[in-house]
Amino acid sequence: MKKEIYLPYFENKKITAMGLGLLGRGLGDIEFFAKNGAELIVTDKKTEKELATSVLALSKYKNITYHLGEHKMKDFENRDFIFKASSVPLDSENIKYAKSQNTPVYMSAALVCDIVMKNLPNVRIIGITGTRGKSTTTQMIAHILKLSGKKVHLGGNVRGVANLPLLDEIEDGDFLVLELDSWQLQGFGDMKISPHISVFTSFLDDHMNYYKNDKELYFNDKANIYRNQKELDVLIVSPDAEEEIKKRDPNQEMIIAVNSHIETNLIGEHNQIAAKLAYEVASQCGLDDAAIREAVATFKAVEGRLEDIGTYKGVRVFNDNNGTTGDATIKALESITATFNLKPILIVGGNDKGLPIENLEKSIKENTKAVIYLSGTGTDRLNLPKEHEFEKLSDCVDKAFALAGEGDIILFSPAFASFSKYFNNEYEKNDEFVKSMQKYS
Repeated sequence: MKKEIYLPYFENKKITAMGLGLLGRGLGDIEFFAKNGAELIVTDKKTEKELATSVLALSKYKNITYHLGEHKMKDFENRDFIFKASSVPLDSENIKYAKSQNTPVYMSAALVCDIVMKNLPNVRIIGITGTRGKSTTTQMIAHILKLSGKKVHLGGNVRGVANLPLLDEIEDGDFLVLELDSWQLQGFGDMKISPHISVFTSFLDDHMNYYKNDKELYFNDKANIYRNQKELDVLIVSPDAEEEIKKRDPNQEMIIAVNSHIETNLIGEHNQIAAKLAYEVASQCGLDDAAIREAVATFKAVEGRLEDIGTYKGVRVFNDNNGTTGDATIKALESITATFNLKPILIVGGNDKGLPIENLEKSIKENTKAVIYLSGTGTDRLNLPKEHEFEKLSDCVDKAFALAGEGDIILFSPAFASFSKYFNNEYEKNDEFVKSMQKYS
Protein backbone atom coordinates (compact mmCIF):
# COMPACT_ATOMS: atom_id res chain seq x y z
CA MET A 1 0.00 0.00 0.00
CA LYS A 2 1.32 3.43 -0.85
CA LYS A 3 2.39 5.44 2.17
CA GLU A 4 0.28 8.45 1.22
CA ILE A 5 -2.83 6.29 1.56
CA TYR A 6 -2.28 5.11 5.13
CA LEU A 7 -0.15 7.98 6.50
CA PRO A 8 -3.15 10.17 7.47
CA TYR A 9 -4.25 7.43 9.88
CA PHE A 10 -1.09 7.88 11.96
CA GLU A 11 0.83 11.10 11.20
CA ASN A 12 0.57 13.60 14.10
CA LYS A 13 -2.01 11.42 15.80
CA LYS A 14 -1.94 11.22 19.59
CA ILE A 15 -1.90 7.48 20.32
CA THR A 16 -1.66 5.59 23.60
CA ALA A 17 -0.33 2.08 23.03
CA MET A 18 -1.44 -0.18 25.88
CA GLY A 19 0.98 -3.08 26.03
CA LEU A 20 4.51 -3.24 24.61
CA GLY A 21 5.53 -6.76 25.57
CA LEU A 22 8.49 -8.89 24.54
CA LEU A 23 7.18 -11.04 21.69
CA GLY A 24 8.01 -8.60 18.91
CA ARG A 25 4.50 -8.13 17.50
CA GLY A 26 3.70 -5.20 19.79
CA LEU A 27 7.18 -3.83 19.27
CA GLY A 28 6.80 -3.92 15.49
CA ASP A 29 3.42 -2.19 15.60
CA ILE A 30 4.65 0.57 17.92
CA GLU A 31 7.72 1.13 15.75
CA PHE A 32 5.40 1.48 12.76
CA PHE A 33 3.46 4.24 14.54
CA ALA A 34 6.69 5.99 15.51
CA LYS A 35 8.14 5.82 11.98
CA ASN A 36 4.95 7.33 10.61
CA GLY A 37 4.91 10.40 12.82
CA ALA A 38 2.54 9.53 15.67
CA GLU A 39 2.86 11.14 19.09
CA LEU A 40 3.05 8.03 21.25
CA ILE A 41 2.56 7.14 24.88
CA VAL A 42 3.55 3.54 25.53
CA THR A 43 2.22 2.08 28.77
CA ASP A 44 2.72 -1.41 30.17
CA LYS A 45 2.39 -3.02 33.59
CA LYS A 46 5.81 -4.60 33.11
CA THR A 47 8.67 -2.46 34.36
CA GLU A 48 11.36 -0.78 32.26
CA LYS A 49 13.80 -3.43 33.48
CA GLU A 50 11.50 -6.25 32.34
CA LEU A 51 10.97 -4.56 28.96
CA ALA A 52 14.57 -3.45 28.50
CA THR A 53 15.09 -5.24 25.16
CA SER A 54 11.95 -3.73 23.65
CA VAL A 55 12.70 -0.22 24.94
CA LEU A 56 16.25 -0.45 23.60
CA ALA A 57 14.98 -1.46 20.16
CA LEU A 58 12.87 1.72 20.07
CA SER A 59 15.48 4.05 21.56
CA LYS A 60 16.09 6.02 18.34
CA TYR A 61 12.51 7.33 18.30
CA LYS A 62 12.05 10.60 20.16
CA ASN A 63 8.28 10.72 19.68
CA ILE A 64 7.65 7.97 22.28
CA THR A 65 6.95 8.64 25.97
CA TYR A 66 7.10 5.59 28.26
CA HIS A 67 4.97 5.06 31.35
CA LEU A 68 5.96 1.58 32.52
CA GLY A 69 5.19 -0.43 35.63
CA GLU A 70 1.58 0.79 35.75
CA HIS A 71 -1.24 2.26 33.67
CA LYS A 72 -2.10 5.88 34.46
CA MET A 73 -5.65 6.98 33.74
CA LYS A 74 -4.47 10.35 32.40
CA ASP A 75 -2.71 8.52 29.55
CA PHE A 76 -6.16 7.61 28.23
CA GLU A 77 -7.42 11.21 28.05
CA ASN A 78 -7.44 13.45 24.96
CA ARG A 79 -6.01 10.85 22.60
CA ASP A 80 -6.96 10.24 18.97
CA PHE A 81 -7.16 6.54 19.69
CA ILE A 82 -6.01 3.82 22.07
CA PHE A 83 -4.05 0.92 20.64
CA LYS A 84 -4.82 -2.14 22.74
CA ALA A 85 -2.66 -5.28 22.96
CA SER A 86 -4.43 -8.63 23.00
CA SER A 87 -3.33 -9.32 26.58
CA VAL A 88 -5.38 -6.46 28.05
CA PRO A 89 -8.06 -7.81 30.47
CA LEU A 90 -11.71 -7.77 29.41
CA ASP A 91 -12.67 -5.59 32.37
CA SER A 92 -9.82 -3.06 32.02
CA GLU A 93 -10.80 0.17 33.78
CA ASN A 94 -8.49 2.13 31.48
CA ILE A 95 -10.25 0.89 28.35
CA LYS A 96 -13.66 1.53 29.91
CA TYR A 97 -12.56 5.06 30.72
CA ALA A 98 -11.29 5.70 27.18
CA LYS A 99 -14.57 4.49 25.70
CA SER A 100 -16.51 6.71 28.13
CA GLN A 101 -14.56 9.63 26.58
CA ASN A 102 -15.66 8.43 23.11
CA THR A 103 -12.05 7.61 22.28
CA PRO A 104 -11.75 4.81 19.70
CA VAL A 105 -9.97 1.63 20.82
CA TYR A 106 -8.19 -0.28 18.06
CA MET A 107 -6.30 -3.56 17.83
CA SER A 108 -3.63 -4.34 15.26
CA ALA A 109 -5.15 -7.01 12.99
CA ALA A 110 -8.53 -5.29 12.89
CA LEU A 111 -6.99 -1.87 12.22
CA VAL A 112 -5.01 -3.26 9.27
CA CYS A 113 -8.13 -4.93 7.86
CA ASP A 114 -10.21 -1.76 8.25
CA ILE A 115 -7.63 0.32 6.40
CA VAL A 116 -7.24 -2.30 3.67
CA MET A 117 -11.00 -2.70 3.20
CA LYS A 118 -11.46 1.05 2.81
CA ASN A 119 -8.57 1.60 0.41
CA LEU A 120 -7.81 -1.65 -1.47
CA PRO A 121 -11.15 -3.18 -2.52
CA ASN A 122 -9.59 -6.10 -4.38
CA VAL A 123 -7.60 -7.52 -1.47
CA ARG A 124 -9.14 -10.79 -0.28
CA ILE A 125 -8.98 -11.04 3.52
CA ILE A 126 -9.11 -14.57 4.95
CA GLY A 127 -9.44 -14.96 8.72
CA ILE A 128 -9.13 -18.19 10.68
CA THR A 129 -10.16 -18.79 14.28
CA GLY A 130 -10.94 -21.74 16.54
CA THR A 131 -9.83 -23.15 19.86
CA ARG A 132 -7.71 -25.78 18.14
CA GLY A 133 -6.46 -26.10 14.58
CA LYS A 134 -6.31 -22.45 13.56
CA SER A 135 -2.51 -22.29 13.19
CA THR A 136 -2.28 -25.34 10.95
CA THR A 137 -5.30 -24.27 8.90
CA THR A 138 -3.90 -20.75 8.49
CA GLN A 139 -0.47 -21.88 7.38
CA MET A 140 -1.93 -24.51 5.05
CA ILE A 141 -4.18 -21.93 3.34
CA ALA A 142 -1.21 -19.60 2.84
CA HIS A 143 0.88 -22.50 1.50
CA ILE A 144 -1.76 -23.50 -1.07
CA LEU A 145 -2.29 -19.95 -2.28
CA LYS A 146 1.44 -19.24 -2.58
CA LEU A 147 2.02 -22.40 -4.61
CA SER A 148 -0.75 -21.30 -6.97
CA GLY A 149 1.12 -18.05 -7.65
CA LYS A 150 -0.94 -15.74 -5.44
CA LYS A 151 0.75 -12.94 -3.51
CA VAL A 152 0.02 -13.77 0.13
CA HIS A 153 0.62 -11.81 3.34
CA LEU A 154 0.46 -13.75 6.61
CA GLY A 155 -0.43 -12.08 9.90
CA GLY A 156 -2.56 -12.09 13.02
CA ASN A 157 -1.34 -14.45 15.72
CA VAL A 158 1.83 -15.46 13.88
CA ARG A 159 5.17 -15.64 15.65
CA GLY A 160 7.36 -12.62 15.00
CA VAL A 161 4.92 -10.95 12.60
CA ALA A 162 3.69 -7.45 13.48
CA ASN A 163 0.51 -6.55 11.63
CA LEU A 164 0.81 -2.83 10.92
CA PRO A 165 4.03 -3.12 8.88
CA LEU A 166 2.04 -5.27 6.44
CA LEU A 167 0.52 -2.00 5.20
CA ASP A 168 3.87 -1.28 3.51
CA GLU A 169 3.59 -4.52 1.54
CA ILE A 170 -0.05 -5.13 0.65
CA GLU A 171 -1.17 -4.20 -2.84
CA ASP A 172 -4.59 -4.37 -4.45
CA GLY A 173 -5.38 -7.90 -5.58
CA ASP A 174 -3.25 -9.58 -2.90
CA PHE A 175 -4.42 -12.08 -0.27
CA LEU A 176 -4.20 -11.30 3.46
CA VAL A 177 -4.38 -14.48 5.57
CA LEU A 178 -4.79 -13.94 9.31
CA GLU A 179 -4.75 -16.34 12.24
CA LEU A 180 -7.08 -14.71 14.76
CA ASP A 181 -7.42 -15.63 18.42
CA SER A 182 -10.39 -14.57 20.51
CA TRP A 183 -8.56 -11.54 21.91
CA GLN A 184 -7.64 -10.16 18.49
CA LEU A 185 -11.23 -10.65 17.39
CA GLN A 186 -12.36 -8.21 20.09
CA GLY A 187 -10.88 -5.56 17.79
CA PHE A 188 -13.02 -6.78 14.87
CA GLY A 189 -16.11 -6.56 17.07
CA ASP A 190 -15.27 -3.01 18.12
CA MET A 191 -14.79 -1.95 14.47
CA LYS A 192 -17.80 -3.99 13.30
CA ILE A 193 -15.88 -5.75 10.53
CA SER A 194 -15.24 -9.38 9.60
CA PRO A 195 -12.98 -11.03 6.99
CA HIS A 196 -14.27 -11.73 3.49
CA ILE A 197 -13.65 -15.44 3.98
CA SER A 198 -13.95 -16.56 7.60
CA VAL A 199 -12.97 -19.98 8.91
CA PHE A 200 -14.08 -21.44 12.25
CA THR A 201 -12.16 -24.61 13.08
CA SER A 202 -13.44 -25.64 16.51
CA PHE A 203 -14.87 -24.38 19.78
CA LEU A 204 -13.70 -26.02 23.01
CA ASP A 205 -13.00 -24.98 26.59
CA ASP A 206 -9.97 -22.69 26.83
CA HIS A 207 -8.87 -19.38 28.38
CA MET A 208 -11.48 -19.71 31.15
CA ASN A 209 -9.09 -17.93 33.53
CA TYR A 210 -9.30 -14.88 31.22
CA TYR A 211 -13.06 -15.16 30.61
CA LYS A 212 -13.82 -15.90 34.26
CA ASN A 213 -15.43 -19.26 33.39
CA ASP A 214 -17.96 -17.63 31.05
CA LYS A 215 -17.89 -19.75 27.90
CA GLU A 216 -20.37 -17.47 26.12
CA LEU A 217 -18.06 -14.47 26.48
CA TYR A 218 -15.37 -16.56 24.87
CA PHE A 219 -17.67 -17.61 22.03
CA ASN A 220 -18.85 -14.04 21.43
CA ASP A 221 -15.28 -12.89 20.86
CA LYS A 222 -14.71 -15.78 18.46
CA ALA A 223 -17.99 -15.06 16.64
CA ASN A 224 -16.74 -11.62 15.60
CA ILE A 225 -15.03 -13.46 12.76
CA TYR A 226 -18.40 -13.80 10.97
CA ARG A 227 -21.01 -11.60 12.65
CA ASN A 228 -20.15 -8.52 10.57
CA GLN A 229 -19.69 -10.21 7.22
CA LYS A 230 -21.25 -8.61 4.14
CA GLU A 231 -23.60 -10.19 1.60
CA LEU A 232 -20.95 -11.80 -0.62
CA ASP A 233 -18.69 -12.92 2.24
CA VAL A 234 -18.35 -16.58 3.19
CA LEU A 235 -18.10 -18.56 6.45
CA ILE A 236 -16.43 -21.99 6.25
CA VAL A 237 -16.64 -24.31 9.27
CA SER A 238 -15.89 -27.80 10.51
CA PRO A 239 -18.89 -29.99 11.41
CA ASP A 240 -18.18 -29.49 15.13
CA ALA A 241 -17.96 -25.71 14.73
CA GLU A 242 -21.23 -25.73 12.77
CA GLU A 243 -22.96 -27.35 15.73
CA GLU A 244 -21.63 -24.75 18.16
CA ILE A 245 -22.53 -21.83 15.87
CA LYS A 246 -26.06 -23.12 15.21
CA LYS A 247 -26.72 -23.20 18.96
CA ARG A 248 -26.17 -19.44 19.11
CA ASP A 249 -26.88 -18.22 15.57
CA PRO A 250 -29.40 -20.68 14.07
CA ASN A 251 -29.89 -18.66 10.86
CA GLN A 252 -26.20 -18.25 10.09
CA GLU A 253 -25.26 -19.42 6.60
CA MET A 254 -22.05 -21.41 6.26
CA ILE A 255 -20.13 -23.90 4.15
CA ILE A 256 -19.34 -27.11 6.03
CA ALA A 257 -15.99 -28.71 5.20
CA VAL A 258 -16.89 -32.35 4.55
CA ASN A 259 -14.73 -33.12 1.52
CA SER A 260 -13.40 -36.63 0.89
CA HIS A 261 -10.10 -37.69 2.45
CA ILE A 262 -7.18 -35.42 1.52
CA GLU A 263 -3.67 -36.84 1.43
CA THR A 264 -1.34 -34.99 3.77
CA ASN A 265 1.91 -35.47 5.68
CA LEU A 266 0.16 -34.64 8.94
CA ILE A 267 -1.14 -37.28 11.34
CA GLY A 268 -4.44 -37.18 13.22
CA GLU A 269 -8.07 -36.66 12.30
CA HIS A 270 -7.91 -33.06 13.53
CA ASN A 271 -5.34 -32.32 10.83
CA GLN A 272 -7.59 -33.94 8.25
CA ILE A 273 -10.24 -31.39 9.30
CA ALA A 274 -7.68 -28.60 8.80
CA ALA A 275 -6.95 -29.90 5.30
CA LYS A 276 -10.66 -29.96 4.42
CA LEU A 277 -11.13 -26.40 5.68
CA ALA A 278 -8.11 -25.21 3.70
CA TYR A 279 -9.46 -27.01 0.63
CA GLU A 280 -12.77 -25.13 0.84
CA VAL A 281 -11.00 -21.79 1.22
CA ALA A 282 -8.76 -22.45 -1.77
CA SER A 283 -11.79 -23.50 -3.81
CA GLN A 284 -13.48 -20.19 -2.94
CA CYS A 285 -10.34 -18.47 -4.24
CA GLY A 286 -10.71 -20.14 -7.63
CA LEU A 287 -8.26 -23.05 -7.39
CA ASP A 288 -9.18 -26.43 -8.87
CA ASP A 289 -9.25 -29.80 -7.12
CA ALA A 290 -5.96 -31.13 -8.49
CA ALA A 291 -3.98 -27.99 -7.65
CA ILE A 292 -5.31 -27.90 -4.10
CA ARG A 293 -4.63 -31.57 -3.37
CA GLU A 294 -1.14 -31.34 -4.83
CA ALA A 295 -0.34 -28.35 -2.61
CA VAL A 296 -1.72 -29.97 0.57
CA ALA A 297 0.40 -33.05 -0.07
CA THR A 298 3.58 -30.93 0.20
CA PHE A 299 2.60 -29.13 3.41
CA LYS A 300 4.72 -29.77 6.53
CA ALA A 301 3.57 -29.53 10.15
CA VAL A 302 3.60 -26.09 11.75
CA GLU A 303 6.22 -25.57 14.45
CA GLY A 304 4.99 -26.88 17.79
CA ARG A 305 1.76 -28.36 16.40
CA LEU A 306 2.22 -32.15 16.60
CA GLU A 307 5.41 -31.56 14.64
CA ASP A 308 7.61 -34.55 13.85
CA ILE A 309 11.03 -33.07 14.58
CA GLY A 310 12.98 -36.21 13.77
CA THR A 311 14.55 -39.33 15.22
CA TYR A 312 17.24 -39.03 17.89
CA LYS A 313 19.23 -42.07 18.98
CA GLY A 314 16.50 -44.31 17.57
CA VAL A 315 13.68 -42.38 19.30
CA ARG A 316 11.11 -40.43 17.28
CA VAL A 317 10.15 -37.07 18.79
CA PHE A 318 6.96 -35.05 18.32
CA ASN A 319 6.83 -31.42 19.41
CA ASP A 320 3.27 -30.41 20.33
CA ASN A 321 4.39 -27.42 22.39
CA ASN A 322 1.28 -25.43 21.48
CA GLY A 323 -1.02 -28.15 22.79
CA THR A 324 -1.86 -26.09 25.88
CA THR A 325 -5.26 -27.59 26.73
CA GLY A 326 -6.29 -31.06 27.82
CA ASP A 327 -8.29 -31.50 24.61
CA ALA A 328 -5.20 -30.78 22.51
CA THR A 329 -3.04 -33.26 24.39
CA ILE A 330 -5.75 -35.91 24.15
CA LYS A 331 -5.86 -35.39 20.36
CA ALA A 332 -2.08 -35.69 20.16
CA LEU A 333 -2.05 -38.92 22.17
CA GLU A 334 -4.89 -40.42 20.12
CA SER A 335 -3.24 -39.40 16.84
CA ILE A 336 0.05 -41.08 17.72
CA THR A 337 -1.48 -44.29 19.07
CA ALA A 338 -3.80 -44.58 16.04
CA THR A 339 -1.05 -43.85 13.50
CA PHE A 340 1.81 -45.90 14.96
CA ASN A 341 -0.03 -48.40 17.19
CA LEU A 342 2.39 -47.36 19.90
CA LYS A 343 1.96 -45.60 23.23
CA PRO A 344 4.33 -42.62 23.53
CA ILE A 345 6.39 -41.38 26.44
CA LEU A 346 4.60 -38.13 27.31
CA ILE A 347 6.09 -34.92 28.67
CA VAL A 348 3.20 -32.89 30.10
CA GLY A 349 2.57 -30.07 32.55
CA GLY A 350 2.48 -26.35 33.15
CA ASN A 351 0.31 -23.67 34.72
CA ASP A 352 -3.40 -23.98 35.32
CA LYS A 353 -5.98 -22.45 32.95
CA GLY A 354 -9.00 -23.51 35.00
CA LEU A 355 -10.17 -26.18 32.55
CA PRO A 356 -11.64 -29.64 33.27
CA ILE A 357 -8.95 -32.32 33.52
CA GLU A 358 -10.85 -35.59 34.02
CA ASN A 359 -10.68 -36.65 30.35
CA LEU A 360 -7.01 -35.70 30.20
CA GLU A 361 -6.25 -37.87 33.23
CA LYS A 362 -8.10 -40.80 31.63
CA SER A 363 -6.25 -40.41 28.33
CA ILE A 364 -2.86 -40.21 30.04
CA LYS A 365 -3.60 -43.44 31.91
CA GLU A 366 -4.72 -45.28 28.76
CA ASN A 367 -2.44 -43.91 26.05
CA THR A 368 1.07 -43.51 27.46
CA LYS A 369 4.02 -45.82 28.05
CA ALA A 370 5.46 -43.44 30.66
CA VAL A 371 4.83 -39.86 31.80
CA ILE A 372 7.26 -37.11 32.76
CA TYR A 373 5.72 -34.06 34.43
CA LEU A 374 6.85 -30.45 34.07
CA SER A 375 6.00 -28.72 37.35
CA GLY A 376 3.27 -26.10 37.53
CA THR A 377 -0.07 -25.24 39.09
CA GLY A 378 -1.88 -27.24 36.40
CA THR A 379 0.37 -30.24 36.96
CA ASP A 380 -0.48 -30.09 40.67
CA ARG A 381 -4.16 -30.60 39.82
CA LEU A 382 -3.56 -33.89 38.02
CA ASN A 383 -4.60 -36.74 40.27
CA LEU A 384 -2.01 -39.13 38.88
CA PRO A 385 1.15 -40.73 40.30
CA LYS A 386 4.07 -38.41 39.56
CA GLU A 387 7.13 -40.60 39.75
CA HIS A 388 9.01 -38.34 37.37
CA GLU A 389 8.46 -34.59 37.91
CA PHE A 390 10.92 -31.78 37.20
CA GLU A 391 11.00 -28.00 37.29
CA LYS A 392 13.16 -27.70 34.19
CA LEU A 393 12.09 -28.84 30.74
CA SER A 394 15.61 -30.04 29.92
CA ASP A 395 15.44 -32.44 32.88
CA CYS A 396 12.12 -33.75 31.58
CA VAL A 397 13.70 -34.41 28.19
CA ASP A 398 16.68 -36.20 29.74
CA LYS A 399 14.39 -38.48 31.75
CA ALA A 400 12.24 -39.21 28.67
CA PHE A 401 15.31 -40.36 26.72
CA ALA A 402 16.51 -42.39 29.72
CA LEU A 403 13.19 -44.26 29.70
CA ALA A 404 12.96 -44.62 25.91
CA GLY A 405 14.14 -47.60 23.92
CA GLU A 406 14.83 -48.12 20.23
CA GLY A 407 11.69 -47.34 18.22
CA ASP A 408 9.86 -45.50 21.02
CA ILE A 409 8.13 -42.15 20.57
CA ILE A 410 8.50 -39.12 22.84
CA LEU A 411 5.61 -36.67 22.74
CA PHE A 412 5.90 -33.21 24.28
CA SER A 413 2.34 -31.90 24.71
CA PRO A 414 1.97 -29.67 27.80
CA ALA A 415 -1.86 -29.54 28.21
CA PHE A 416 -1.39 -26.41 30.34
CA ALA A 417 -0.16 -22.82 29.96
CA SER A 418 3.50 -21.98 29.38
CA PHE A 419 4.04 -19.10 31.79
CA SER A 420 6.43 -19.84 34.66
CA LYS A 421 9.63 -18.55 36.21
CA TYR A 422 11.44 -20.23 33.32
CA PHE A 423 9.25 -19.11 30.38
CA ASN A 424 7.57 -15.82 29.52
CA ASN A 425 5.54 -17.41 26.72
CA GLU A 426 5.02 -20.53 24.62
CA TYR A 427 7.69 -19.53 22.11
CA GLU A 428 10.46 -19.55 24.70
CA LYS A 429 9.32 -22.99 25.83
CA ASN A 430 9.21 -24.26 22.25
CA ASP A 431 12.76 -23.07 21.61
CA GLU A 432 14.01 -24.62 24.83
CA PHE A 433 12.50 -27.98 23.87
CA VAL A 434 14.02 -27.92 20.39
CA LYS A 435 17.39 -26.84 21.78
CA SER A 436 17.34 -29.72 24.26
CA MET A 437 17.38 -32.17 21.33
CA GLN A 438 20.90 -31.12 20.34
CA LYS A 439 22.64 -33.39 22.83
CA TYR A 440 20.79 -36.39 21.38
CA SER A 441 21.60 -35.70 17.71
